Parts: sequence; C-alpha cells; structure tokens
Amino acid sequence: MQKNFTLFALLNLRDSCQTLFGLTLSIALLLLTGCEKAAIDLDAYNSTLVYCSEGSPDSFDPHTVTIGTAFDASARQIYNRLVAFKPGTVEITPSLAKRWKVNADSTVYTFYLRKNVSFHSNEFFTPTRSFNADDVLFSFNRQKNTSHPYHRVGNRDFAYFNFQSLNTLIKDIRKVDDHTIQFVLTRPYSPFLSVLAMEFTSIMSAEYAKALTDLDQKNNIIHHPIGTGPFQFVRYQADAYIRYRAHPDYWRGKETIEHLVFAITPDPSLRFARVTAEECDVMSNPLPIHLKALEQTQATDVISQRGLNIAYWSFNTRKPPLDNKLVRQALNYAVNRKAILEAVYYGSAEIAKNPIPPDMWSYNDNIQGYDYNPQLARNLLYKAGLPDGFSIDIYTFPEQRAYNPNTIKTAELIQQDLKDIGVTAQIVTYEVGTFLQRVKSGEHDTSLQGWIADNGDPDNFFGSLLSCEATIPGQNSAFWCHEEFDAIIQDAKTISKKSQRAKLYKRAQEIFKEEAPWLTIAHTRQNLIVNQRVKNLEMSLSGGIFFSGVSLEPQVADDKPL
Repeated sequence: MQKNFTLFALLNLRDSCQTLFGLTLSIALLLLTGCEKAAIDLDAYNSTLVYCSEGSPDSFDPHTVTIGTAFDASARQIYNRLVAFKPGTVEITPSLAKRWKVNADSTVYTFYLRKNVSFHSNEFFTPTRSFNADDVLFSFNRQKNTSHPYHRVGNRDFAYFNFQSLNTLIKDIRKVDDHTIQFVLTRPYSPFLSVLAMEFTSIMSAEYAKALTDLDQKNNIIHHPIGTGPFQFVRYQADAYIRYRAHPDYWRGKETIEHLVFAITPDPSLRFARVTAEECDVMSNPLPIHLKALEQTQATDVISQRGLNIAYWSFNTRKPPLDNKLVRQALNYAVNRKAILEAVYYGSAEIAKNPIPPDMWSYNDNIQGYDYNPQLARNLLYKAGLPDGFSIDIYTFPEQRAYNPNTIKTAELIQQDLKDIGVTAQIVTYEVGTFLQRVKSGEHDTSLQGWIADNGDPDNFFGSLLSCEATIPGQNSAFWCHEEFDAIIQDAKTISKKSQRAKLYKRAQEIFKEEAPWLTIAHTRQNLIVNQRVKNLEMSLSGGIFFSGVSLEPQVADDKPL
C-alpha cells in the first residue's frame, strides 16, 4: 500500500537534518530531498507514532497547568503518580506506591514506595539515585508551602492543588524512611486516593531540582521536564511539534514505541485530513461530521466510549429573575434538547438529566428529566409573575470542546426556543480565557459550559461545580448555594463506605433537579480516530490520552515508506 509520509518524514528527520525543525513546514518540505539522511527507513517507521494533537501546551509543569493539552504533553507521558487509574476505568491501582494502608479514622495514609525506579536524564542532569520519599516530599511541598524554593518557579498558581483543597486538607507529610511516606489529613476525605491519581500530583525529581538550583536554571524544571514515566522529553517547538523517546529504564519495562511525536494541529479539519492521509496515526477530538465521513472509508478506526462529562447551561442565581426556581424550571422546559443533539452532536451524545454522567457510581436513574414543553414553561413564567417574559444573555466561547463541539450553535438553538416563551436572549461570545474570567466573576446571566471528570469520584462534579465553597472562586458558575444540598455533599466526603455515600449523592441529585440551577444538556461520547496499525490504545474516562502500552503493527518491506 502506498502511503503519504510527508508529515511523518518531516517530524522524524535524523540528526543531520535537525536544523530543518526551525523552518516552516513548506520550506522544510522543499529541502527534504536534499538532505542525505531524510528518508525514514522501515525500522524507524515501525517504531514511531505520530499523534495529531489539538494544541500547544502552555507549560510542561503538571503541578501548575489546568488544560488537557498540557496534561497530555506532560503528566500523561513523562510522569507517574503514587497511584493511577486502571486504563479505561476509574479503579485505583498502584503506581509509584506499590501498596498503602489507611488508619481507622481515615486521616493517615501510609504509602510504601517502589524501589529501583529510574528517573529520566537530559543535558542538564544525570540521576545518581532512584526515586524515593524525598521526591514525594518535594512534589507536594512545592505546591503546599509558599516558602518552598520552587513554589514561585514559573510564576503560576497551583490551581488544582488548591482547588482540591489539599492546601488545607494535608496537615503533614512525613518521611518514615526512604521508601515509606505518610500523609496526615486534617479530616477524613473519602476521595483522597482518587485525587492522588490526578495529573497535578505527578512526582518530580528532588535531585534534578537541586541540580538546576546549583546551575541557577530553576525554570528548566518546566521547560525540560524530568520524570519517571514511559517517555522522556526530547524537544519542543511551539505550535509545531513535541518529540519524545521511550524511557530505556522505565520501571514497567521499555515501551515498544521508540519515538513519540505530537504534531500540533489546532484545526480539526486539518487533523482529520492528516490522519486520513496517514500522516498521523491518531487524531484527537474529531468533529461529529468527521465521524460520519469515516463511514465511507476502511483505512481508519474510531475508538469510542461514553465519557465522564457533561455539557450544561448554567443560570446565575444571583441575578433576578434567575434567583426564582420557577423561572429556572421554565427555562428547562423551554429548550428542545433533542434538536440540539441532532444539530450539534450529530447523534454522538445522549441527553443529560443529572449533573453526573450515567457511568459514574451513585447516578440516580430514577430522576425524572425536564421534557420539552413550551406551554408548561409559559405557565411557570406566568406563575413567577413574568407573563411577558424577560431578557437575558448567554455567554459562549468559539473553541471546540469534547463536551460541546459548537457552543455558539447550541446558543443559537436555545435562543430560538426562548422566543417561543417570550424570553429574549442575547448571545455574548469571548475567547475561552476571557469567557472563564468573566463567568467566574459573575458578569453573565447564563453561560454554556461543560466538565470532564478529573477523577472517578462524584465529588469531582458535586463539590467542584455545585458546592457553596465553589461559588467563591466562581467555579460554581450558577452561584447556587443550597443549604441541604451542600450539607449532603459535605457529609458524603467524610464517609468511607461507598454505598452510604451513594445514598447521599442520589438525594443530592433530587434536590438539584427540583432547584434547576442548570439545564443539563448532554453527555458526549469520547472519540479518537486511529490508523489501523495502532494497537492497544485505550481511552481514559477523564478524556486524556496515554500512549504507554500502545504498539504499532509492523509494516512489511513492500510497504517500506521510501
């Protein structure tokens, strides 16, 4: 089979051609044939995976980043954590900690660390010891202690560490010996292990940090990351590519993929063109229209599964008339969500009725959703004293997201439905950074948003998006603070028995549905487009991508890409 190896060749030039990486794509392609070692031999092709990613990481520091593209580029390839999620599930499994125990009142977690785990090396650093408890202390104290010498490096906040309340939850971290460490908590916290599996808890090398301090190059801990993970960082060119190679001494065993390349391709249509031309092996975040187009070809596969996510329309309950429950219920009845799923998601999602997805434990399937009923919506507005309707805004952003491929189109469909009940809606659009800033400050009347689980615990939805505490930073964009609801979800975090927690969360969903701080829109399927030579790629329920354990089906000599 003849293949298109143009992008593949460009991203995998040998050492004599490295200067080409600084050139634009068009110039580099012209120079390829003049470079003696530019041709990629069959062995290189069979050991190199090219991933068409959707954007450049804003940092390689997993402790400070907050966006998926940055976690994909750093934590998920370069680093490990004490515990991990079993691939394709939210089950907690050992990682750098081979086992652990919890005391009777669930406030002391003791972790027994693996021995002989090797860190990466680079031009600045060659490790002299294996991973140990000092690295755990460094990685957590850096985030917790404002006086830590690496706390200000990069001049960024430790958003996830603080957002998950680890700054107040962790009372102390004690090194028992080189391979035993204890976390002492201020209170019982049932989701603690799930939180420790999140990317922001990645373990860095304390020895590397000291070496960089001695060199007066602390910032290289961000720009030239060192971890214990399956792939080690090689090179990055913003808006072009990231190169990795397999960690030769990875504690799980060296990966069969020798070279991993992120070909940064923000345009989803270009990503689709590249993966179907076999210039890339894997494409992230395809549009629904791309999935339909693939029905005509046999060259690629789609990996698909239900994700732990939700798209929702949030109502700022601090602003009248949205402070009135009847008005919020009316808006829920006014919107034809089935039409949104057909026009925006092309059938790749299901209508959401709860704030957590159906595959998450404690999901309350007995909840009755809001059906499309404009007349009932008008009746509720009349009862609320608004027979002539009112005016609101709908805040949106133009960027594609896995939970909503087109928020502007969704807003337009909602806008049309609201006309039928006498409500005038103005659509306000900002780029995503400005959008989030304005929504968190409460400028909006309503906003179209979404969430992808950081871990498999229901508190990641309830506590993060709907608690009274989350109204302070504005993560709870409805600014909804309900006394009974909040008491229930706070109690659930202190109980270790899952069945008891589930009962509380099911009651919380009943309150949520009655109070209607959101219109729940959709739970989407997660999709990756992959070429058929890619084997064993499993999707993460939290939406990230991991290439550990992935292999490539070898090509025979007749398919040699020369």
